[in-house]
Amino acid sequence: MCGEVCEGALRIVPVGSPAPLLPSPHPPKRENILGRGLGGGMPRRDGRIINLMVHAAPMPPNTNITPIAHRVSLEQRESRSGHVGGVLWLTGLSGAGKSTLAFALEERLFHDRYQIAVLDGDNIRGALSADLSFSHADRTENIRRVAHVAALFAAIGFVCISAFISPYRADREMARRAATRHLPTGRFHEVYIRAGLETCERRDPKGLYKKARAGEIRGFTAVDDVYETPERPSLVIDTTTDTVAQSLGKLADFVRARFGAPGIDQPSEQR
Repeated sequence: MCGEVCEGALRIVPVGSPAPLLPSPHPPKRENILGRGLGGGMPRRDGRIINLMVHAAPMPPNTNITPIAHRVSLEQRESRSGHVGGVLWLTGLSGAGKSTLAFALEERLFHDRYQIAVLDGDNIRGALSADLSFSHADRTENIRRVAHVAALFAAIGFVCISAFISPYRADREMARRAATRHLPTGRFHEVYIRAGLETCERRDPKGLYKKARAGEIRGFTAVDDVYETPERPSLVIDTTTDTVAQSLGKLADFVRARFGAPGIDQPSEQR
């Protein structure tokens, strides 16, 4: 037996173990688990590797939670700021320019008096998702967390720019659904920051492609894991042909058209 699901918890069972261990009351940190999925090798203190299978049991709805409504409505916030809240989800390969454009757009919109926030992959990985690995399952969990944070920002009137590789279409669709839980229709926009693998690998600003090609990083997007290209993005920015200034101009124009601008009538719901 390699593993069992325990109600509302995790059960961790070494591969080949004759009997399951007791349920773990606290999910283990998994940043050292190797490979795709939740299975892999976990280092011991003595340096040996134990093969583990980790299974997360579905958590039943918590009936002890009571949502608390804001005393300031979204409409009041948007009336004061002069624009509507929403999520601008930037997706693309590592090195395509997502972070560069996200923070440049934040600066421009801030000076234009927008309520604006950026959620960036590396920043989130160093804090909110520091406990996650880069397995397929953990990447999905990372996007799930970010999607709800972005939606909560948007629900209090912010334009929230989320810059994540987010390679799987299902995860990006999950982010869209998270936004629809909190916002009127048409407030989530997927933006494809397009640049081919050859271009991104030539740029390689963090040296990650070099490490992936050397086998130092496993499961790296577009090297030994997939990137699922957006099928119907709201906007495509091609950074192989457009300069940063041109790309930024297109993004700023898109924001004004979709979310309105301080001092300008808000756009009608959509589109």
